Amino acid sequence: MRPILMKGHERPLTFLKYNRDGDLLFSCAKDHTPTVWFADNGERLGTYRGHNGAVWCCDCSRDSALLITGSADQTAKLWNVRTGAQLYSFNFGSPARAVDFSVGDKLAVITTDPFMEWPSAIHVKSISRDPSEQSGESVLTIKGPQGRINKAVWGPLDKTIISAGEDAVVRIWDSETGKLLKESDKETGHKKTITSLSKSADSSHFLTGSLDKSAKLWDTRSLTLIKTYVTERPVNAVAMSPLLDHVVLGGGQDASAVTTTDHRAGKFEAKFFDKILQEEIGGVKGHFGPINALAFNPDGKSFSSGGEDGYVRLHHFDPDYFSIKI
Repeated sequence: MRPILMKGHERPLTFLKYNRDGDLLFSCAKDHTPTVWFADNGERLGTYRGHNGAVWCCDCSRDSALLITGSADQTAKLWNVRTGAQLYSFNFGSPARAVDFSVGDKLAVITTDPFMEWPSAIHVKSISRDPSEQSGESVLTIKGPQGRINKAVWGPLDKTIISAGEDAVVRIWDSETGKLLKESDKETGHKKTITSLSKSADSSHFLTGSLDKSAKLWDTRSLTLIKTYVTERPVNAVAMSPLLDHVVLGGGQDASAVTTTDHRAGKFEAKFFDKILQEEIGGVKGHFGPINALAFNPDGKSFSSGGEDGYVRLHHFDPDYFSIKI
């Protein structure tokens, strides 16, 4: 398969997200400007201008009308997807790291980094259909975890919030009360910072990637560890195929170490594993730096990766991919 190279960012990519229909791809990077692309041919549709810091994360509403972005400029912003107009800005005292719309788009969860005297926190905001009525008040604020919370997503039916981050523990919180319901086991869990978290299409299980050079598959309700996928380099991004039993991991060593170690060009590959058998089934090379973001199209027929090199690479699978046998 030939990748489509999408050059629109001048700094490293941080996050990729498809809308539910799979026709739009949103990309976030450290260059302050989230961008939206056509997901079939990689044509750039437009950008969302207004942040003045690296943008870490984004999410798109179910009807593709709203985009929420979290940035190092200590704001999370709501945008009109179609016009690119900024609708609202949530202001915080520290960088906004992760954002996620709830099922139904009535709520959004936003995590903020520890900064000066502020501890890291998970905020739940109410999202109103009419931007003029939008308020910045938090419905719920959860504090507790030490270190950065790199990801927070909604559990099934919005009853829970799943968070993971620097302290390598996956936590499940009650989204009504903010009570801690479950924590991942220290023995079976990750040993280093969890960098990424991706839910299955039906939210029944989720995948976490960590700097301990592994990715783990968890049951959403019981937080039992189901599978572990081991690679030879730190994992920065994970994604799960909605179609086949495949998981894809991307990574590479820290950006600061790239020049000091012997990594030949194309060593930074997205590795595909069989979800059930935990065996590696292939890799997609191409990036000239660590892979920071991965996303599968909701139809499972293409995926994209974003790297430290500032490129988004969009891959449409060949027919033989769908009949890989192990």
